[in-house]
Amino acid sequence: MTKTNPGRFFEDFRLGEPLVHATPRTVTVGDAALYLAFTGARHALFSSDAFARASGLAAAPVDPLLVFHLVFGKSVPDISLNAVANLGYADGRFLAAVYPGDTLTATSEVIGLKENSSRKTGVVHVRTTGSNQRGEAVLSYVRWVMVRKRDETAVAPAEQVPALPEAVAARDLVLPAGLDLSRYDFALGGSPHAFDDYRVGERIDHVDGMAVEEAEHQMATRLYQNAAKVHFNQFERAKDPSGRRLVYGGVVISTARALAFNGLENAGLILGINGGRHVNPYFAGATLFAWSEVLDKAALPGRDDVGALRLRLVAAKDRPCADFPDKDAEGRYPPEVVLDFDYWAAVPRR
Repeated sequence: MTKTNPGRFFEDFRLGEPLVHATPRTVTVGDAALYLAFTGARHALFSSDAFARASGLAAAPVDPLLVFHLVFGKSVPDISLNAVANLGYADGRFLAAVYPGDTLTATSEVIGLKENSSRKTGVVHVRTTGSNQRGEAVLSYVRWVMVRKRDETAVAPAEQVPALPEAVAARDLVLPAGLDLSRYDFALGGSPHAFDDYRVGERIDHVDGMAVEEAEHQMATRLYQNAAKVHFNQFERAKDPSGRRLVYGGVVISTARALAFNGLENAGLILGINGGRHVNPYFAGATLFAWSEVLDKAALPGRDDVGALRLRLVAAKDRPCADFPDKDAEGRYPPEVVLDFDYWAAVPRR
């Protein structure tokens, strides 16, 4: 019997199956620094221990998206090593802050399976949970991924597609323990704009652009211990019509969110992921631009220092976003749009 892991194919999954993912990962200040180097993120809460302490926290927490990528990366060998593409995310909640020195582990449960009509691939839905060294859940989310079949004639698993919420309910959002933004320093945060300054329906062009290079996206993806073949194996990708390695979608999300600092400077603390789609492939070298829309606003129970904005982040390649490129009436996206990401963020109130 072979000792190597070829990865699971679609017909290997079973509904309700629990998956325990290797490898535990102790998060360090070095990881946080590399994340800043790869994304250019500038949110003060994750950049300064002093700023975080003034906000009631013990130190600067790890950026929630870095936590997401590390937990996601652990799941790849068991779920998406043979993926064609990761298709989407939903029902994501950040349940506790992660600090340098914490150790992350991850588990998943298969909650949905559906063979595609071609019989060459199928879609696998999983709920993944990341936990710290105390066994406390720090993150829970659902994703679905298109996975190749090993044998096109193999009988597909029983079909089931899970019902998922359109958005995480604001009442279910969890703030980091101790967070107090009543004395938030807007000057050090980078902008005077608070929760009450944003209106539902407002659109923000984030103006700036950033290209992701081959070396950068591969180093970032290795930082997350994501071993998906589509990101690294040029020998195999040469057989694809594109002939190129796909950039990990998480790199696109983090780069777009770093661009969103210009206009959403005080909205760095992500509390939930309502949904997200990688609507077109992104290859290294193209310049990313981004725009955001305020979808909703929510007061948080018992808090007058912080509220939550529901934000839609759209990223486009080689297309500035002054005209807010978006899907048409039939739901079709322009080829330049690569990301449509819906999330909740905490924003200080005055």
